[in-house]
Amino acid sequence: MSPNPPRLGPMPYLIFSSRWLQLPLYLGLIAAQGVYVFLFLKELLHLIQDAGTLSEQGIMLIVLGLIDVVMISNLLVMVIVGGYETFVSRLGLQGHPDQPEWLSHVNASVLKVKLAMAIIGISSIHLLKTFIEAGQLGLPLCTAALETAGALCTKATATGVMWQTIIHCVFILSAIGIAYTDRLMGQTARPHRADGAH
Repeated sequence: MSPNPPRLGPMPYLIFSSRWLQLPLYLGLIAAQGVYVFLFLKELLHLIQDAGTLSEQGIMLIVLGLIDVVMISNLLVMVIVGGYETFVSRLGLQGHPDQPEWLSHVNASVLKVKLAMAIIGISSIHLLKTFIEAGQLGLPLCTAALETAGALCTKATATGVMWQTIIHCVFILSAIGIAYTDRLMGQTARPHRADGAH
């Protein structure tokens, strides 16, 4: 049986209790998750209704959009569940059959790396969509009039493709830097623990 927690003074108690101010933020993210569910269903209905008239490229772009929504939704779940467990309060899911495997060893460093990897995945989907649209780079830029007339046009520009690729590479380098820093910090912490054990 664990000992009783130490009694905190008024100021430490106030500071420690301030973590509950984050609760509305996580509840807001749950509402945002609901918005993404609505967006997913709307895009899925559009795909089913227009499947007979869409080109293969059009179907591929809509499917990639659906995958993008799912990946952003996964990112939201990681932030909501992992952030609440790390910074606010324990969820008490030990032994629950639906407990996520990654939640059993989550901490600020693990959450940071997982979020970086999720952002790279989302960026990859956006970049793939851009590369598919880049095949139409020679066409005029889309305007409302061209889209209404059903004329071939593009929303991609060579400069836009270049910058999106550069930003994606920066995301990858940032994730590598975060993972490498966490590894160095882990190697530094292990000798200190070993010294303290003697």
